[in-house]
Amino acid sequence: MKTQIDHLVVMASSLEAGVEWCENTLGITPGSGGEHEKYGTHNRLFKIATPAYPLAYFEIIAINPKASIPPRAQVTRWFDMDDKVLQKAVAQEPRLIHFVSSTDDIKAARHVLRTQGIERGQVVHASRKSGKGTLHWQITVREDGERLFNGTLPTLIQWGKPDASDPLRLHPRNSLPRSGVSLQSLTVSHPSADKLQAAYDAIGLSGVQIETGPNYITATLQTPKGLIQLHSQGL
Repeated sequence: MKTQIDHLVVMASSLEAGVEWCENTLGITPGSGGEHEKYGTHNRLFKIATPAYPLAYFEIIAINPKASIPPRAQVTRWFDMDDKVLQKAVAQEPRLIHFVSSTDDIKAARHVLRTQGIERGQVVHASRKSGKGTLHWQITVREDGERLFNGTLPTLIQWGKPDASDPLRLHPRNSLPRSGVSLQSLTVSHPSADKLQAAYDAIGLSGVQIETGPNYITATLQTPKGLIQLHSQGL
Protein backbone atom coordinates (compact mmCIF):
# COMPACT_ATOMS: atom_id res chain seq x y z
CA MET A 1 0.00 0.00 0.00
CA LYS A 2 1.37 3.41 -1.00
CA THR A 3 -0.01 6.61 0.49
CA GLN A 4 1.28 10.16 0.00
CA ILE A 5 0.22 13.73 0.63
CA ASP A 6 -2.43 14.75 -1.87
CA HIS A 7 -3.53 18.20 -0.78
CA LEU A 8 -3.73 20.68 2.07
CA VAL A 9 -7.14 21.98 3.13
CA VAL A 10 -7.66 25.60 4.16
CA MET A 11 -11.21 26.52 5.17
CA ALA A 12 -12.55 30.05 4.65
CA SER A 13 -15.83 31.69 5.56
CA SER A 14 -16.31 32.39 1.84
CA LEU A 15 -14.30 31.82 -1.30
CA GLU A 16 -13.90 35.57 -1.68
CA ALA A 17 -12.35 35.76 1.77
CA GLY A 18 -10.15 32.78 0.93
CA VAL A 19 -8.86 34.37 -2.27
CA GLU A 20 -8.08 37.66 -0.49
CA TRP A 21 -6.27 35.80 2.29
CA CYS A 22 -4.26 33.80 -0.24
CA GLU A 23 -3.18 36.91 -2.11
CA ASN A 24 -2.18 38.71 1.09
CA THR A 25 -0.53 35.74 2.81
CA LEU A 26 1.05 33.71 0.00
CA GLY A 27 1.33 36.33 -2.72
CA ILE A 28 -0.63 34.51 -5.44
CA THR A 29 -4.20 34.31 -6.73
CA PRO A 30 -5.53 30.74 -6.54
CA GLY A 31 -6.79 29.04 -9.69
CA SER A 32 -10.31 27.94 -10.38
CA GLY A 33 -11.84 24.94 -8.68
CA GLY A 34 -15.34 23.53 -8.68
CA GLU A 35 -18.47 22.70 -6.72
CA HIS A 36 -19.29 19.69 -4.55
CA GLU A 37 -23.04 19.37 -4.90
CA LYS A 38 -23.47 16.63 -2.30
CA TYR A 39 -21.84 18.62 0.49
CA GLY A 40 -22.78 22.14 -0.58
CA THR A 41 -19.18 23.36 -0.78
CA HIS A 42 -16.92 24.84 -3.44
CA ASN A 43 -13.20 25.49 -3.75
CA ARG A 44 -10.23 27.18 -5.41
CA LEU A 45 -7.00 25.30 -6.12
CA PHE A 46 -3.33 25.72 -6.96
CA LYS A 47 -0.33 23.44 -7.34
CA ILE A 48 2.31 23.17 -4.59
CA ALA A 49 4.06 20.03 -5.84
CA THR A 50 7.77 19.31 -5.36
CA PRO A 51 9.88 16.18 -5.99
CA ALA A 52 9.26 15.21 -2.37
CA TYR A 53 5.50 15.81 -2.71
CA PRO A 54 4.76 15.14 -6.39
CA LEU A 55 0.94 15.16 -6.11
CA ALA A 56 0.58 18.09 -3.76
CA TYR A 57 -1.88 20.88 -4.36
CA PHE A 58 -3.64 23.42 -2.17
CA GLU A 59 -7.39 23.63 -1.63
CA ILE A 60 -9.24 26.66 -0.29
CA ILE A 61 -12.73 25.45 0.54
CA ALA A 62 -15.88 27.19 1.78
CA ILE A 63 -19.56 26.51 2.21
CA ASN A 64 -21.32 27.48 -1.00
CA PRO A 65 -24.14 29.91 -0.12
CA LYS A 66 -25.78 29.27 -3.50
CA ALA A 67 -25.88 25.50 -3.11
CA SER A 68 -29.36 24.02 -3.18
CA ILE A 69 -29.57 20.64 -1.46
CA PRO A 70 -32.99 18.98 -1.07
CA PRO A 71 -33.80 18.35 2.62
CA ARG A 72 -33.89 14.58 2.13
CA ALA A 73 -30.43 14.66 0.53
CA GLN A 74 -28.76 16.82 3.18
CA VAL A 75 -25.74 15.28 4.86
CA THR A 76 -23.17 16.54 7.35
CA ARG A 77 -20.40 18.34 5.47
CA TRP A 78 -16.92 16.85 5.26
CA PHE A 79 -13.85 18.21 7.12
CA ASP A 80 -15.93 19.30 10.17
CA MET A 81 -17.20 22.25 8.13
CA ASP A 82 -20.51 22.29 10.04
CA ASP A 83 -18.70 22.61 13.38
CA LYS A 84 -19.65 25.96 14.95
CA VAL A 85 -16.28 26.43 16.66
CA LEU A 86 -14.46 25.91 13.38
CA GLN A 87 -16.84 28.23 11.54
CA LYS A 88 -16.29 30.96 14.13
CA ALA A 89 -12.51 30.61 13.86
CA VAL A 90 -12.36 30.81 10.06
CA ALA A 91 -14.72 33.78 10.12
CA GLN A 92 -11.81 35.64 11.72
CA GLU A 93 -9.30 34.36 9.16
CA PRO A 94 -9.01 31.37 6.81
CA ARG A 95 -7.24 28.51 8.53
CA LEU A 96 -5.30 25.35 7.65
CA ILE A 97 -7.57 22.65 9.09
CA HIS A 98 -6.63 19.33 7.48
CA PHE A 99 -4.84 17.43 4.76
CA VAL A 100 -5.83 14.62 2.41
CA SER A 101 -3.65 11.68 1.42
CA SER A 102 -3.82 9.78 -1.85
CA THR A 103 -3.70 6.00 -1.69
CA ASP A 104 -3.60 3.29 -4.33
CA ASP A 105 -6.04 1.08 -2.39
CA ILE A 106 -8.54 3.11 -0.36
CA LYS A 107 -10.58 0.10 0.76
CA ALA A 108 -7.51 -1.67 2.12
CA ALA A 109 -6.31 1.53 3.83
CA ARG A 110 -9.72 2.06 5.44
CA HIS A 111 -9.76 -1.57 6.60
CA VAL A 112 -6.32 -1.45 8.18
CA LEU A 113 -7.29 1.66 10.13
CA ARG A 114 -10.40 -0.11 11.39
CA THR A 115 -8.19 -2.91 12.77
CA GLN A 116 -6.57 -0.20 14.90
CA GLY A 117 -9.95 0.98 16.17
CA ILE A 118 -10.08 4.01 13.85
CA GLU A 119 -13.23 4.51 11.77
CA ARG A 120 -12.12 6.73 8.91
CA GLY A 121 -15.58 6.65 7.31
CA GLN A 122 -17.40 5.21 4.33
CA VAL A 123 -15.85 5.28 0.87
CA VAL A 124 -17.84 7.82 -1.16
CA HIS A 125 -17.67 8.07 -4.95
CA ALA A 126 -17.52 11.61 -6.32
CA SER A 127 -16.76 13.51 -9.52
CA ARG A 128 -16.65 17.01 -10.98
CA LYS A 129 -15.83 18.53 -14.34
CA SER A 130 -12.45 20.13 -14.98
CA GLY A 131 -10.73 21.80 -17.91
CA LYS A 132 -9.16 18.50 -18.95
CA GLY A 133 -12.11 16.17 -18.45
CA THR A 134 -14.18 14.78 -15.62
CA LEU A 135 -12.34 14.08 -12.39
CA HIS A 136 -13.41 10.92 -10.57
CA TRP A 137 -12.38 9.95 -7.07
CA GLN A 138 -13.26 7.88 -4.04
CA ILE A 139 -12.92 9.53 -0.63
CA THR A 140 -13.51 8.51 2.98
CA VAL A 141 -16.18 10.61 4.70
CA ARG A 142 -17.62 9.91 8.14
CA GLU A 143 -21.36 10.35 8.67
CA ASP A 144 -20.59 12.93 11.37
CA GLY A 145 -18.10 14.72 9.09
CA GLU A 146 -15.27 14.52 11.66
CA ARG A 147 -11.66 14.89 10.56
CA LEU A 148 -10.34 12.81 13.52
CA PHE A 149 -7.25 13.54 15.65
CA ASN A 150 -8.06 17.26 15.21
CA GLY A 151 -7.33 17.02 11.51
CA THR A 152 -3.93 15.34 11.87
CA LEU A 153 -5.17 11.96 10.58
CA PRO A 154 -5.68 12.54 6.85
CA THR A 155 -8.82 11.86 4.92
CA LEU A 156 -8.08 9.17 2.33
CA ILE A 157 -8.63 9.66 -1.39
CA GLN A 158 -8.13 7.45 -4.44
CA TRP A 159 -8.24 9.13 -7.84
CA GLY A 160 -9.78 7.73 -10.98
CA LYS A 161 -12.64 5.35 -11.55
CA PRO A 162 -12.35 2.05 -9.65
CA ASP A 163 -11.46 0.22 -12.87
CA ALA A 164 -9.15 2.93 -14.28
CA SER A 165 -5.88 1.68 -15.77
CA ASP A 166 -4.17 5.03 -15.11
CA PRO A 167 -5.94 6.48 -12.04
CA LEU A 168 -3.69 9.55 -11.79
CA ARG A 169 -4.12 10.63 -15.41
CA LEU A 170 -6.91 13.01 -14.42
CA HIS A 171 -5.46 14.05 -11.07
CA PRO A 172 -6.06 17.79 -10.40
CA ARG A 173 -2.32 18.53 -10.43
CA ASN A 174 -2.28 17.76 -14.17
CA SER A 175 -4.54 20.70 -14.97
CA LEU A 176 -2.92 23.17 -12.55
CA PRO A 177 -0.07 25.42 -13.73
CA ARG A 178 2.92 26.17 -11.54
CA SER A 179 1.85 28.65 -8.90
CA GLY A 180 5.11 29.90 -7.45
CA VAL A 181 4.22 28.19 -4.16
CA SER A 182 5.73 24.85 -3.16
CA LEU A 183 5.32 22.58 -0.13
CA GLN A 184 8.56 22.21 1.81
CA SER A 185 7.37 20.19 4.80
CA LEU A 186 4.34 19.10 6.80
CA THR A 187 4.51 18.53 10.55
CA VAL A 188 1.76 17.40 12.90
CA SER A 189 1.63 17.38 16.68
CA HIS A 190 -0.83 15.43 18.81
CA PRO A 191 -1.06 14.09 22.38
CA SER A 192 -1.63 10.60 20.92
CA ALA A 193 1.40 10.79 18.62
CA ASP A 194 2.23 7.08 19.04
CA LYS A 195 -1.24 6.00 17.91
CA LEU A 196 -1.11 8.48 15.06
CA GLN A 197 2.31 7.20 13.97
CA ALA A 198 1.00 3.62 14.01
CA ALA A 199 -1.90 4.69 11.77
CA TYR A 200 0.48 6.42 9.34
CA ASP A 201 2.70 3.34 9.23
CA ALA A 202 -0.28 1.06 8.64
CA ILE A 203 -1.40 2.95 5.53
CA GLY A 204 2.14 3.52 4.26
CA LEU A 205 2.11 7.29 4.68
CA SER A 206 5.47 9.04 4.74
CA GLY A 207 6.63 12.62 4.35
CA VAL A 208 4.85 13.88 7.48
CA GLN A 209 6.77 14.49 10.69
CA ILE A 210 4.88 13.57 13.88
CA GLU A 211 5.60 15.09 17.29
CA THR A 212 4.05 14.61 20.71
CA GLY A 213 2.32 17.76 21.90
CA PRO A 214 -0.82 19.89 21.48
CA ASN A 215 -3.09 19.40 18.46
CA TYR A 216 -1.36 21.17 15.59
CA ILE A 217 -0.68 21.01 11.86
CA THR A 218 2.15 23.10 10.40
CA ALA A 219 2.78 23.42 6.67
CA THR A 220 5.93 25.18 5.49
CA LEU A 221 5.63 26.72 2.02
CA GLN A 222 8.06 28.52 -0.26
CA THR A 223 6.14 31.47 -1.72
CA PRO A 224 6.71 34.73 -3.61
CA LYS A 225 6.66 36.32 -0.14
CA GLY A 226 9.40 34.00 1.12
CA LEU A 227 9.13 31.04 3.46
CA ILE A 228 5.67 30.97 5.10
CA GLN A 229 4.32 28.65 7.79
CA LEU A 230 0.61 27.94 8.07
CA HIS A 231 -0.76 26.60 11.37
CA SER A 232 -4.03 24.93 12.36
CA GLN A 233 -3.69 26.53 15.82
CA GLY A 234 -5.27 23.60 17.62
CA LEU A 235 -8.51 23.43 15.67
